[in-house]
Amino acid sequence: MHTDTERCVRAVQSKDSRFDGWFFTAVLTTGIYCRPSCPVVPPKPENMTFYPSAAACQQAGFRACKRCRPDTSPGSPEWNARADTVARAMRLIGDGVVDREGVPGLAARLGYSTRQIERQIGAELGAGPLALARAQRAQTARLLIETTALPLAEVAFAAGFSSVRTFNETVREVFALAPGELRARAARSAAAPVPAPGVITLRLPYREPLDPSNLFGHLAATAVPGVEEWRDGAYRRTLRLPHGHATVALAPRPGHIACRLALTDPRDLTIAINRCRRLLDLDADPVAVDERLRADPVLRPLVDAAPGRRVPGTVDAAEFAVRAVLGQQVSTAAARTHAARLVRAHGESIMDPEGGLTHLFPPPAALAGLDPEARALPRSRRTTLTTLVTALADGSLGLGVDSDWEEARAVLHALPGFGPWTVEVIAMRALGDPDAFLPGDLGVRRAAHALGLPATPAALTAHAAGWRPWRAYAVQYLWATDDHPVNHLPS
Repeated sequence: MHTDTERCVRAVQSKDSRFDGWFFTAVLTTGIYCRPSCPVVPPKPENMTFYPSAAACQQAGFRACKRCRPDTSPGSPEWNARADTVARAMRLIGDGVVDREGVPGLAARLGYSTRQIERQIGAELGAGPLALARAQRAQTARLLIETTALPLAEVAFAAGFSSVRTFNETVREVFALAPGELRARAARSAAAPVPAPGVITLRLPYREPLDPSNLFGHLAATAVPGVEEWRDGAYRRTLRLPHGHATVALAPRPGHIACRLALTDPRDLTIAINRCRRLLDLDADPVAVDERLRADPVLRPLVDAAPGRRVPGTVDAAEFAVRAVLGQQVSTAAARTHAARLVRAHGESIMDPEGGLTHLFPPPAALAGLDPEARALPRSRRTTLTTLVTALADGSLGLGVDSDWEEARAVLHALPGFGPWTVEVIAMRALGDPDAFLPGDLGVRRAAHALGLPATPAALTAHAAGWRPWRAYAVQYLWATDDHPVNHLPS
């Protein structure tokens, strides 16, 4: 979008927050860059130039605006709505792969040479993988500076910088303030109490509108005891991260999601935030989604009644795949019971100061040796579960943020016990495909019949061609017609 100058200028002049994260405005006369909704008086059009990423602005020598904080704007919805190489690379960079494995590791995961990856990303984003990772480290550093009491030297290494000198230079270059000045500025403007040691509180921005009912309702209604819970108006769960574990509490607020993270290692902050954003689908573009779905006269009243529905995601694709198998052809309560038994038998115990969370969900390696006879499941489903776990553990099935969606579908379809419903629900919630569709789902068929839509899977799929590429969101609107706990925000 950044190449459409006229459209970008209109968005900046109208301070349209819907375009935050789509592009960034660099002001030639001041040397700063802003998000489109920046509250200051818009500059003259001839003094604006536009970039596709914050990293590209920083690489061009611009520093972040202190008013609108463009480095904290929602991520571009493109990276979660596409499955091409650049989109997969951006999801991996957000997941911290460049910091942990370098650009060669990023390229190897995608099956390309380092040179090819750098060329493709640079052509589309105006900056290479290292610059994008650097911008992400700068944002992580700012969060740690402003929300924790960690010594600045520890902040530097926790944010992924190789030296304190590089940390100081980067923060000063990006924010036009030294790290100590950032901390002093935050302390002067802080209105909230200082969080407990090891706890980081922050706001997760999103594009409005956002309807939290089905999003948090689904997470709360399907919560696995010990791993997840709904408490005091927030969804809480445990996270398994590269350097340790964490607990997170997420609560809907006007204009943002309140996030409280308790990390065992602050180096995991960036990846934890990224996984929470994917869980809640916070980088979606609800205006584009709802505009397409409103074009169908049958869906228009549903969209108008509750615009901004999101697709609940997951923090761990392998975990969700296992839970999808456990939930085949049983109620939500039964699926929770099966998952809780698996967690108690194979999950890693943790300590939760607030008391409700007790375990991490077991990874595929921990489940590889499970005794299928010990599971209170039909024999065919035991075979499905053990085959899935083996495929995940040996790497023959990849469900990471870098996965090719169609390739993953093909592998899943080849496994015993995986029909269209299971494959598509994994594609929708674990892989994040916004066009995943469940025409055979009982709730979808029931809603279709009540609304006068075709009720057979083939006929409904043909009708839903007009909803593409947002059929997963159409499913959320269809599900919401039923009075089920997954559709209601818990009290």
